[in-house]
Formats: sequence, C-alpha cells, structure tokens
Amino acid sequence: MDLRTLRYFIAVLEAGSLSRAAGALYVAQPALTAQIKKLESELGVQLFERSHAGVTPTSAGLRLYDDARRLLSDADAMRERIQRLPQGPEGSVTLAIPFLLASLLMGPVLAALKESHPRVRVFVLDGLSLTVCKAVLERRADVGILVDTPPLEGLRCRPMAQEGMYFCGRDTDGRVARLLRAAPAGRRRSATKPDAGAPTYPLIDLADAAAQPLVLQSRRFAIRQAVEGAASARGIPLNIVHEHDSARVIRSLYLSGAGFTFVPACALNDSPAPREGWLVARVVNPELSRAYTLVTAERPLDAVTQVVVDALTSQAQSLIRQRKWMAEWMMRG
Repeated sequence: MDLRTLRYFIAVLEAGSLSRAAGALYVAQPALTAQIKKLESELGVQLFERSHAGVTPTSAGLRLYDDARRLLSDADAMRERIQRLPQGPEGSVTLAIPFLLASLLMGPVLAALKESHPRVRVFVLDGLSLTVCKAVLERRADVGILVDTPPLEGLRCRPMAQEGMYFCGRDTDGRVARLLRAAPAGRRRSATKPDAGAPTYPLIDLADAAAQPLVLQSRRFAIRQAVEGAASARGIPLNIVHEHDSARVIRSLYLSGAGFTFVPACALNDSPAPREGWLVARVVNPELSRAYTLVTAERPLDAVTQVVVDALTSQAQSLIRQRKWMAEWMMRG
C-alpha cells in the first residue's frame, strides 16, 4: 500500500465509477482496476460492490475512505511544513561597532540580513571605540569594527575603510565662514577627497578650526585623541570651552550654538538639514582621517559569521558608492 494507491481508491469512491475516475486521474482504466484489486488483496477485504452502473463502497471501503483521507491530509501537511522551513545558515553572531558608524551602517545591514537570512540573528554591541576594542579583545564579540587599531595578536585584522574628519557647528554671524575656502575640483576620491557626484564641503585649516570655541569629549575618546594629536604635532592650541564625556551632551551643545566640534564622515548624515548659519567644513593642513579595521577570529569563519561579514562589507561598499558615506574602501579581496 502506498499514498498513490490510496489517492486512486479515494478518486474511484468519490467518482462512483472506475471509468470516470480513470478519466479524472489521466490513468488507463485497466491500470486503475489493477491498482484497486491489488489494494483489496493487500488488505484482504472487498472495498467495492461492482455493477453495470458503477461501484459502491462496502463497509470496509467506507472505513478505509475515512482513514485514507486523514492519512493523506497528514502527509500533505507534513510536506508543507518541510517545504516552509527556511533555508541557509542558522545561528547568532555578536558584532561590536563604534556607535557613530552603527547609526549609518547597521540599519541597512540588519534589514538586508532579515531578507536574505532570516535565521541569522545579530547582537550589536555599539559603544565608544575603547569599549568596542575591549569587547573584541575579550572575545565577547565574534566580529568587530575598530577605529585606528594596530594589528591584534590572535585575530585577523583587515583594513576596511578610511574617512575624513569634518568641522561643524552654528556660525550665526558668518565669522568662521570667512576662514573657509572652496575645495579644489576634479580631484580623485579618497577618504578626504570625494569625487564628483559626492557632496562637496569647503576647507578649513586645523589652526583656524582649533581657534574657535570647541565642544569636545575627554582625552579617552578617539576623535579627541586624533584632533589633539594632530594639533599638538603642529604646536596648535585647542580652544576648548566645553568638555563632556557624553556624546549626546556634545551634540546638544554644538547644535545649540555653544561651540564647534569635529565629526567623522559617517556622522555627517546626523547633522541638521542645511540652514542659515550651519557650517560643515573638511579639516586640512593637516587632513584628519580615521581608519576602520574589520576584526574576526584567525580560524576560518563558520557559515553564520561569514554571512554577517559579507553583509557588513557589501552594505559599507554600497553606502560609499552611493556617496552616503564619504569614505574610501580599503579592503582588498
């Protein structure tokens, strides 16, 4: 007995005729008759009373009809359950990423993964650069994106992207705007030299930017370290009027006009819409930039982690190509 034979039996009973059932099943009547006789032989009972008018089920046939319909329904449900199972890798990955980059990158990454790999779950540790680095070193993260980090022993570190630093704030009286100059046209795109089609920003010398009232985080933060290191190397003092560890407090201060600050390119999308008095300029002399490194385990990645890494790199490159992230892609291969 098999499922096909049971389907034939049900078709015959419901049609009330071997010839009508054979036509509905696109099966030759002799072959259908042989299948019914074989089924009766296997069960040891007669399933139909035959006459010139057709076939009528016996009591055994009626009982088999009920059981066969239930069995075939269960088989169909089982097939649908198996076919509905999502395909591809399944598991979870913990990703550590600086919070400024997370704001730009994680939305597209998580949305893409939800569509392509619904069984892959990503837990995001977004925080300060030091926090992210610590999570990677302590192996609390499977994948990390670190800022200005040298090679780490026991981990695979690949240069990912490089972006420029920008000076921004409210210049209500236009005093700072007079210090700006236009960016040269036609320069090849890099982390600090976007190409045609990307938003263009005027230039400001670090010395001029440093002389403005600044709102900055403390020295343990990567942006402050980069700005202070470049200024110190040229003997340029920083005119800091507000210093706070909270990124939200710094943002509130420069948005309210209390001073200017330095932001990486990935944070430019968080700036207010262009309006009178709002200033954004690329820092030069020297140009300030920061580099991102993709960090994973040295061993070959499992399928789930590889899916997340692929999504990260694909979305980051897409944002750069679309000029939504003013950065230079550094990863090779």
